[in-house]
Formats: sequence, structure tokens, C-alpha cells
Amino acid sequence: MLRRLYDWTLEKAGHRHAERWLFGVSFVESSFFPIPPHPLLGLMCLAQPDKALRFGIICTLASVLGGLFGYAIGYLLYDTVGQAMLTALGLAKDFPKAACYLREYGAEIILIKGATPIPFKLITITAGFIGLSLFTFIWASTVSRAAQFLLVGFLFWKYGRPIKAFLEKYLTLMSAAFLVLVVGGFFLASALSNGHSDSDQCSKATTVARPIA
Repeated sequence: MLRRLYDWTLEKAGHRHAERWLFGVSFVESSFFPIPPHPLLGLMCLAQPDKALRFGIICTLASVLGGLFGYAIGYLLYDTVGQAMLTALGLAKDFPKAACYLREYGAEIILIKGATPIPFKLITITAGFIGLSLFTFIWASTVSRAAQFLLVGFLFWKYGRPIKAFLEKYLTLMSAAFLVLVVGGFFLASALSNGHSDSDQCSKATTVARPIA
């Protein structure tokens, strides 16, 4: 099923409404869709490098808006919708750990994990469930998503198709380096100052309670 969804997503790169599909896939991937928008974004940038920066902006904005939708699910509908979504996506077992880390580190977790292979939808739904500051969630999500999508768009726009092989090899490393600069070492400093006790506690988390209003 995942393979069919992946192939279906890639087909949209050549659609006459490809930008709408890019927006749609980026939006739903932040809350419940299992296929990330990266392959679609890459193909569209490869086909039209002159529009790559525009595609990166579309992808970033849609992902942040989709993240807000995921936040709303976690905040308002976790018991009836959010929990079922995470279970269907195979992420339910990671929910307690995500909640623990988000409560402990907040924006730093979104900045670092939002631009890694860890599913962003887990972060968005969990952030809503624990009632993370909406302002913090928005700005951190914007930076973390831009670190990947805008970076891809800019590089294709600047260097054209020859950049494809370079991106495939070094995109994760480049995104991580960008976020380290943004975070400014704060996350690492916090982790080191607290030793390993907080991290160990979160790694062993198996349950999570909704915060009392």
C-alpha cells in the first residue's frame, strides 16, 4: 500500500496542477499522510529549476499549516482521532517519549527533529496534546521545515539540475548543520547540563497524561 501511495504521489509531479498537489501533500503529511513531500518536491524542482524556490516556499508554508492541523487534532481530538491516527501509522509506541521530550525541551525538539526522518506528524499531534505554546510551535516548525524545503528550492534555483546528485547525498547533513546554527547549541548545552537523567527518563516513558487546564 505504501508503495502505491508513493507512486501515486510521484505521478503528481507532472500534473497540470502540480503546485496544488505539492501543497496538498505537504499539508496532509504533517498530520496523517505517510508519504513525505520530498520526492514530489525534488521532481518538480528538477523539471523546472527556475521555479524551484517557489516550490520550496509552497512546500514550507503548506507543511507548517498542516502542522497546525496536526496540533489541533492533538489538542482537541486526540482521544477520538489522534490516537487512532498514530496507531494506524505505527507511531503510538513513540508517543509517550515524544511527549516527554517536547515537555522538557520544547522548541529545540521541533527544530532538530522536524527536519529529520522522524515523522513530523508525531511531533505536531503530540505538541497539541501536551498544549505546547502555539507561538513556539509555529516559529520552530517554520524554521525546521524551511531548513529542508527552502534549502532544496534555493539550491535547485541557484544551481539547476546538476545539484540533484549533491542533494541526494548531502541534504540530511546540510539540514542538520543549518539547524545546529539556528539552535545555537542551546539544546546540547541543556542536555549536557542535565546529564543523562532527563534523556534516560524520557527514553523509558511508556505513558503520558493530558495536562490539566
